[in-house]
Amino acid sequence: MEKFSINLITKSIKKLLGKGPHSLHEPSMGKKEIKYISNTIKKNFVSTKGVYVHKFEKKIKNYTKTNYVSSTINGTQAIFIALKALGVKQKEEVLVPSLTFVGTVNAISYLGAEPHFIDSNIKDFGIDCKKLENYLRKIIVFKNNKSINKKTGKIIKAIIPVHVFGHPCDIENIVKLAKKFKLKILEDAAECLGSFYKKKHLGTFGDAGCLSFNGNKIITTGGGGAVLSKSKKINDKIKHLISTAKIDHKWEYIHDEIGYNFKLPSLNAALGLAQISKLSYFLKLKRELFYRYNNIFSKIEGIKLFKENKNSKSNYWLQTLILDHKNISSKNKLIKAAHNSKIFMRPAWKLISELGPYKKKQKMNLEGAREIYNRVINLPSSQSLIGKIK
Repeated sequence: MEKFSINLITKSIKKLLGKGPHSLHEPSMGKKEIKYISNTIKKNFVSTKGVYVHKFEKKIKNYTKTNYVSSTINGTQAIFIALKALGVKQKEEVLVPSLTFVGTVNAISYLGAEPHFIDSNIKDFGIDCKKLENYLRKIIVFKNNKSINKKTGKIIKAIIPVHVFGHPCDIENIVKLAKKFKLKILEDAAECLGSFYKKKHLGTFGDAGCLSFNGNKIITTGGGGAVLSKSKKINDKIKHLISTAKIDHKWEYIHDEIGYNFKLPSLNAALGLAQISKLSYFLKLKRELFYRYNNIFSKIEGIKLFKENKNSKSNYWLQTLILDHKNISSKNKLIKAAHNSKIFMRPAWKLISELGPYKKKQKMNLEGAREIYNRVINLPSSQSLIGKIK
């Protein structure tokens, strides 16, 4: 074993990846993407009309083995529209990890609902279920078959488990907790296309689940997302809301409620259709990158690479270093030195509960989430770092 040093880590990464610059995660494009986009332009189907959206949704449906898929303009709006379809209303509370991307929480706020921040653990970066159950037992009273926050008097309606960096959280126990406390489950699987728990795709355990196809995800539609759901009723509601809520009629424009016009354009879907055909290859490259990084960091004291847990199969979207407690003070120095070497690693997200708009919201003790923020660093993780993209 070699002794921990910032210089050793940056040199080792450069030796593996080359001179750089190395971004955190770049899209991987080739000739097929150009072909598909050119075809949709030639056919004049670049907006929400056209066959590519249907084909792309069918591919996602078949791959994830969900019942229904509705594609959207981005992952944040997928979360918003899914919460709305699940019946979350103004002033109701939604349990959400403080350790997540801000879009997850913003989607709750768009509804006028209240984010209620819960803790995570470093074992899988997801919700700490044991700690959460103890917390909920103390703050919840049941009334009319609903969970009421004794402190605020508001209904706690739903929980959003977040699968972080492509790794499954403790979703089985979250499902049990949700049943016990009468909560709807919306899985934030934004980073998790290609990730499974016990051979079941993430985003298919709850009442609904959301994916993202942003430019930095494992496949991209440029901007885009999708809602996965079990229920035809929920999917029909989502399809209606992501359009302009228009009632079918041969010529009249009749809209029966406020629609949001969040449908994925055909141009974006064409890009996604080309990308998803390469998903198995991308996943293979991701796993190979993990092995190569792990070979480096298993030989350095005081640091380790995060490895998928038992019964989990991760897409390894972002390769993640965990610092030993004694090296926490080196985190920012390491990130700065890496950036100076054009290795654009990053820390985990700042806790959302510590950001200006959300400082005064309900929260439990967040020691686990703070530990993750203090100890975790994401490494450059593009599949193109080690494989040629055709």
